[in-house]
Amino acid sequence: MGEVPMGKGHEILQFTNHVVQGRWFSLFASFLIMAGAGATYLFGTYSKEIKASLGYDQTTLNLLGFFKDLGANVGVLSGLLAEVTPTWFVLLVGAAMNFTGYFMIWISVVGKVSKPKVWLMCMYICLGANSQNFANTGALVTSVRNFPESRGNMIGLLKGFTGLSGAIMTQLYLAVYGNDAKSLILLIAWLPAAISVVFVYTIREMRVVKQPNQLRIFYYCLGIAIVLALFLMVMTLVERAVSFSHAAYVGTAATACALLFLPLLVFVREELGVFNRKNLPIDPPPRVITEHPPMLEKEDKSIITSETKKCFWFNDIFLNKPERGEDYSILQALLSTDMLILFLATFCGLGTSLTAVDNLGQIGESLGYPTTTIKSFVSLLSIWNFFGRIFSGFVSEALLVKYKFPRTLMMTLVLLLSCIGLLLIAFPFSGSVYIASVIIGFSFGAQLPLLFSIISELFGLKYYSTLFNCGQLASPLGSYILNVKVTGPLYDREALKDLAKKGLTRSSVKELTCIGNQCYRQAFIILASVAFFGALSSLILVARTRKFYKSDIYKKFREQAEATEAELASTNNK
Repeated sequence: MGEVPMGKGHEILQFTNHVVQGRWFSLFASFLIMAGAGATYLFGTYSKEIKASLGYDQTTLNLLGFFKDLGANVGVLSGLLAEVTPTWFVLLVGAAMNFTGYFMIWISVVGKVSKPKVWLMCMYICLGANSQNFANTGALVTSVRNFPESRGNMIGLLKGFTGLSGAIMTQLYLAVYGNDAKSLILLIAWLPAAISVVFVYTIREMRVVKQPNQLRIFYYCLGIAIVLALFLMVMTLVERAVSFSHAAYVGTAATACALLFLPLLVFVREELGVFNRKNLPIDPPPRVITEHPPMLEKEDKSIITSETKKCFWFNDIFLNKPERGEDYSILQALLSTDMLILFLATFCGLGTSLTAVDNLGQIGESLGYPTTTIKSFVSLLSIWNFFGRIFSGFVSEALLVKYKFPRTLMMTLVLLLSCIGLLLIAFPFSGSVYIASVIIGFSFGAQLPLLFSIISELFGLKYYSTLFNCGQLASPLGSYILNVKVTGPLYDREALKDLAKKGLTRSSVKELTCIGNQCYRQAFIILASVAFFGALSSLILVARTRKFYKSDIYKKFREQAEATEAELASTNNK
């Protein structure tokens, strides 16, 4: 590979401009934005400060937690906004919401303003948590459109970095502020907002160009992400066993940041090769491509569109739907049978997983585990959540491309795996919660990349920013019903039985606490049954989409890339 001549300043400037305006640098910026978009995972770290500073009871804190989950998962507004505004505007709105929400929480906790009403705190945390949907929409949707043939790998990597966000932010706040959970809220307020502002014009949709090294580069990024995850896991465990100095925290944070920026070197090397190939004299001249299949497709589509416009809107939405893989309208997709089945499977899968995650601390307490061990459960779940996201993205993509293995079937298998983790909590034995933390974390992480990929494949990319945000609405709905209406009351009932055995009443104790294997047994049997029902419902989608996944679903994207490449080649020859 050639080198950029260092003696010529204008060529260095041209190369720098080429890198900054390229697809790979846009992807690197997306990595950073997604690595800062997981502040909701840190709620357990700073929630105690909110509870102590504002004098909240556990019920009020749980209410804040619900509004946090509600904001984090209701992203329809960001999707609709992305349909009518440029990406930079979506990112700026998200940055403003993030800073406003978490900054108001911080000044409330440190006492710089009078104690706010509970409903106002709920609005603050909902606003701050909702900002991550704007980062998701701006970074993830744009990246999928820029790399449509590798969307599984792309979504797995981006959601993987989001999964590591909590661990990365923890290392940064320990290095900058020390072990001060109140300052963590301040860091959450300004850092993700600052990243979005810095890269606001970098992330944008570009024309798809065929690049032969694309898959190899994604695997480099996968290797870097896995090394980063393992490093963060080891450091998290070591920091709990050994007392670190401030200098050690700084060193740990610097290493994490270096690993986070390492993909940039890979991307710059790739862009250097592209830059040099672009500037080489073309001898002999390239082949002239005379066929124009994309133009014929456009003409056919215009004919179909003109005919379709004559139909009533009811027929457009329910009868005259496009083929799977083509661009559905928002209503056509939302009211389709495929989306309803996907919504039901997501309700069952993510709803049960979120319920298990939210109750993990109390599960450990009920089974008699010490506090340090409970924190290890949370760390295991977080790290395996990352591996689940990476696995579902890369492995499902490889199986799809090589063996036409449908992503919908992968979702079925993931839901069946989550059933095992839930049953390990319902029927615990010595060390079972360790295994359950790994299984639930892995299956929970695997579901979102699969959901986002399936939506993009079945319903097209034209309205993807709205559709993927609508698809994840099943998550907070499932969490509310299964956690608040099922698991919580069943746990309280078991706790009241314990009080009755001791001759006490509810008014005799401040907080209801249940100890024993029976505390979560009935609730998690129900959760495992719901997850199994979700797996069965997803099998219906497997049957419905079997022919679609047996076809070449990426063919049209390859043709678009080849057409763009031919057009660029002919432009360079003029």
